[in-house]
Amino acid sequence: MTQSVYTAPDDTGHFGKYGGKFIPETLIKNASDLEDEYKKAKEDQAFWNEYEKLLRHYVGRPTPLYHAEHLSRHIGGAQIYLKREDLCHTGAHKINNALGQALLARRMGKKRIIAETGAGQHGVATATVCALFDLDCIVYMGAEDIRRQAPNVARMKLLGAEVRPVENGTKTLKDATSEAIRDWINNPEETFYIIGSVVGMHPYPMMVRDFQAVIGRETRQQILEQTGRLPDVITACVGGGSNAIGMFYAFLDSAGDIEMVGVEAAGEGLEALHAASLTKGKKGVLHGAMMKILQDDFGQVSEAHSISAGLDYPGVGPEHCHLQELGIVHYTSATDTQALEALRLLAEKEGIICALESAHAVHYATVRAAEMPKESMLIVNLSGRGDKDMETIMNRLELK
Repeated sequence: MTQSVYTAPDDTGHFGKYGGKFIPETLIKNASDLEDEYKKAKEDQAFWNEYEKLLRHYVGRPTPLYHAEHLSRHIGGAQIYLKREDLCHTGAHKINNALGQALLARRMGKKRIIAETGAGQHGVATATVCALFDLDCIVYMGAEDIRRQAPNVARMKLLGAEVRPVENGTKTLKDATSEAIRDWINNPEETFYIIGSVVGMHPYPMMVRDFQAVIGRETRQQILEQTGRLPDVITACVGGGSNAIGMFYAFLDSAGDIEMVGVEAAGEGLEALHAASLTKGKKGVLHGAMMKILQDDFGQVSEAHSISAGLDYPGVGPEHCHLQELGIVHYTSATDTQALEALRLLAEKEGIICALESAHAVHYATVRAAEMPKESMLIVNLSGRGDKDMETIMNRLELK
């Protein structure tokens, strides 16, 4: 499978059987205008020059690819490398996409920005770029996530954003996304919706992937410069899936030689409360796209659970569903307890406190590395830092 052969999505926004544009008539024009403008921007070198300049001088790219020697020695197997997206401005990979979409909004003359957020990192990234470009910013966030992620709520407000609590449903990311879409339906002319992951209607899964693909491009160049060859395994956590697809996309032409593994949230266990849509979900439509969704026997969306607010979503990006079916990327899961223990281990061995989301991939990396020869290499996309999760970490690990 080479990247020249892999051409998803097609002209209708489908990744194989997944994706598309399942939206109300009132949003057809918005989605079409966005798609048309993004196609023009993709061919406009001035757009990408400005984007790349801001990535360097504002976001702080390229982020380091760090050889975690102490952790690798402790595990006793493969050499573990960390792609340090936690060192991006705002503390996570989310800024890569928010910045690109804000430039597109400005290009389209939109001044009112809305966004959804779970862990708050996308909300912070959106509030940040709105402050940078003098755009009005409204962030929808589930009331439960507001409780879990108070530091990020304060950051958004400090940056000038209005944070609107969502009290519907499970009061988490799914419900925040639904409220943001309702806002867009009611305010179609003046509003630009910055979606934070590779979910939603076309062109969002493609567009967010393209803005996040800088992660994998940098990683590929860095590992070649540091070691002279490509890694054996690459892993990243998967909720909606933007950090994972951002890492994997640049390696799809090497899929036969590199194993790519996405790690979902197994929560309290795959037979209990979890957010493992690719592992346990069924095909269905959510937020404008065909994807794998956690559903009950009647096809209703089931409650998702993860200790990490950013993985607490009952669906997953359509491109991940497609890559799973093609066998190019494999998907597994880690429980809340496993993620917490991996977070503690990384902190103790490398002095890095990662986000609970990223800790799911760290858990997989430690287990897998132990099974591999010492000359092997495994890269983890460390998608964010753990400041936002300290209250949860303190409570669960009894650090108070």
